[in-house]
Amino acid sequence: MIFETLDTSGHEQVVFCNNKDAGLKAIIAIHSTVLGPALGGVRMRPYPNTQAALTDALRLSRTMTYKNALAGLNVGGGKAILIGDPVKDKTETVFRGFGRYVDSLGGRYITAEDMGTDVNDMENVYRETEYVVGVHQVHGGSGDPAPFTAYGALQGLMATLNKKFGNEEIGKYSYAVQGLGHIGMEFLKLLKERGAKLFVADLNPALVERAVEEYGAEAVKPDEIYDLPVDVFSPCAMEYAINAETLPRLKAKIICGTANNQMSHVTGDEAAKRGILYAPDYAVNAGGVMNVSLEIDGYNRERAMRLMRNIYHNVGSIFELSEREGIAPQYAADRIAEARIASIGKLKLPLGRTAPRFMGHLRGEH
Repeated sequence: MIFETLDTSGHEQVVFCNNKDAGLKAIIAIHSTVLGPALGGVRMRPYPNTQAALTDALRLSRTMTYKNALAGLNVGGGKAILIGDPVKDKTETVFRGFGRYVDSLGGRYITAEDMGTDVNDMENVYRETEYVVGVHQVHGGSGDPAPFTAYGALQGLMATLNKKFGNEEIGKYSYAVQGLGHIGMEFLKLLKERGAKLFVADLNPALVERAVEEYGAEAVKPDEIYDLPVDVFSPCAMEYAINAETLPRLKAKIICGTANNQMSHVTGDEAAKRGILYAPDYAVNAGGVMNVSLEIDGYNRERAMRLMRNIYHNVGSIFELSEREGIAPQYAADRIAEARIASIGKLKLPLGRTAPRFMGHLRGEH
């Protein structure tokens, strides 16, 4: 059954990581190394069962292939899942054990932080492998990627506003921000700095209170966020916030946020029919992976900021193809990503070049 699934999804490799003594249960999914080593974060969640974790790993790793391709990076797509509660189950042993499995792949997969993990967890992974990015700057890393993800999303938002309204003036419009996690809060901060009218919702009352006090946002109940007469709906929480039940309730003219897998293709078609301009999630939220990818060759913050500004042009190109071909934006994004993978794939290069930061590890100097 699993091989039939991998044949359909196009995955190259799936690794099940188990160490009972360490309390480690993890899955590493490598979708594609056509463009280079598979880069993608490790997500920690208390999945109800192994199948749910595997499904998430396969889906998210495929998204990373498309995200990295569209962003113009020389890396492929992968993702890792740690099964556990990030509040109760985090230990040094768990992340060091995970790091050993990452190391055993010899650079085919490079990990980073994701939902439920942070830069301190990556430091523990780094104690066992150099195939990790998003570590502290003292180790040649760039630290927390959340501000960069939010900044990149801002570039995508400006491109979307320009397409829909003919200007990039963020402060002229109102926003319903769903989800106030680390990235969502950073995005909210950037919107506030530009004078935006903000409405927020989150399942955590403390985060809502912070958004109200620090950024002057107006709080609404989580289920009411869809019904607000705002200009932009920004999903920054979990996947599939936009679905057959919630889409008809939206009054926003734009959907642009930082969450992954915000809607299905079917729902996206319906959004276009309703006149809602959707900025594809993996194009908008690529800032974080753009930033950490630079650690592979030696991190430079100025270069990272320049790279993230490309998101504006990437999103604009998606809208141009969408309009020209008469297809929904997410289909256009997929086509651009697939075209780049196919083009680079013709070079038939070996798996990525070894980056300077990893040379010591390969020489046995770890």
